[in-house]
Amino acid sequence: MKLFVTGGAGFIGSNFVRMALDGRLPGLEDASVTVFDALTYSGTLTNLATVADQPRFQFIQGDIRHSAELDAALPGHDVIVHFAAESHVDRSVTDAGIFVETNVLGTQKLLEAAKAHRVSRFVHISTDEVYGSIDEGEWDENEPLWPNSPYAASKAGSDLMVRAYHRTHGLDTVTTRCSNNYGPYHFPEKVIPLFVTNLLDGLSVPLYGDGGNQRDWLHVDDHCRGIALVLQHGRSGEIYNIGGGTELSNKELTDLLLRATERDDSLITYVDDRLGHDRRYCVSIDKISSELGYTPQVVFTEGLAAVVEWYRQNRAWWEPLKARAAL
Repeated sequence: MKLFVTGGAGFIGSNFVRMALDGRLPGLEDASVTVFDALTYSGTLTNLATVADQPRFQFIQGDIRHSAELDAALPGHDVIVHFAAESHVDRSVTDAGIFVETNVLGTQKLLEAAKAHRVSRFVHISTDEVYGSIDEGEWDENEPLWPNSPYAASKAGSDLMVRAYHRTHGLDTVTTRCSNNYGPYHFPEKVIPLFVTNLLDGLSVPLYGDGGNQRDWLHVDDHCRGIALVLQHGRSGEIYNIGGGTELSNKELTDLLLRATERDDSLITYVDDRLGHDRRYCVSIDKISSELGYTPQVVFTEGLAAVVEWYRQNRAWWEPLKARAAL
C-alpha cells in the first residue's frame, strides 16, 4: 500500500508516519509513505529525522493549494491521509484568511486530485471543534456542525467538502474527528507544550479566563491507532470520532503540569479569555469502538509524565522553534 500523507511533517502527521514506518500500526507494516508538506512554521523535517533514511519513505515539499504540485506528486499512490491544515485557534482569530485557503480550498484541491488520479481511499483528519461547545453529555457523529472559531469553521467547511465529493463523485472517503491531542513533537504554541517548556524555564504560563474550559485529552499514539483502523476498516462515507477518555479543565491540566515540573501556582498568569472560546468539548467513541474495536491504550497520567520528560530531554528540538515563533 502506498500512502500519501499531507502535513506529514507536523505534529500528528509525523507521529502517524513514524508509527507506520516503525511497524507500530497493525496492517500498515509494509506500507510505503510519501510525505507531502509545505513546511510552514509548524512543520519541520526534524520531526521525520528518525525515519528519513528508511527505503519506504519519501518526502516531497509541496502545497495542497497548488493543483500542479499535487498532479506531479500524487500518481501511483493508493490512499491519501490528509492531515495538512492550519490548526491554531488563536491565529485564526487574528487572521482567518489562511485558514480558509488551506483548510477549505486546499482540501478541495486535494479531493479533485484524488478523483483525477483514482486514489482508492481518502482519509480526512478533522476535529471535535466543528461541533461547537457542549455543556454536558457527549457528541456523536450525527450532531450538527456548529463551529464557533474561524479555525473550527474552516475545518467544518473541509468536512462538508469531503462529504460532497463522496456523495457527488463517489469518492471513497472517511473522516475522523479527534479530541485534543498531546504527545512528543507538539509545536510549542499549543497549551501543553507551551506550558511545559515555559515551566521548565521558570517562566509564567497564560491561563485563559477562569481556567474552567474543559477538554478531552487524547494521546497522539492512540489517535494514530484510531486513524489506522479507520483507514483500513472504516465504512465509506462515514465519520468516526476518536477520543481519549480523560476530561480536564484547563486549570486542572495546569495544576498537573505544575506538579510534573516541580513549580507552583505563582507562575500562573490569568489572561483575558480567547474570543469565542468554547467552554467544553466531549466526543462519544461508541461508534469507532463498536465497529472497529478502538480503545485508548495510553493512561493519561503516564502519557503526560512521558511528555514532560520528552520536552525536558529534547531542548534542541523545541528551543529553536520557540525562538523562531517568538513564543
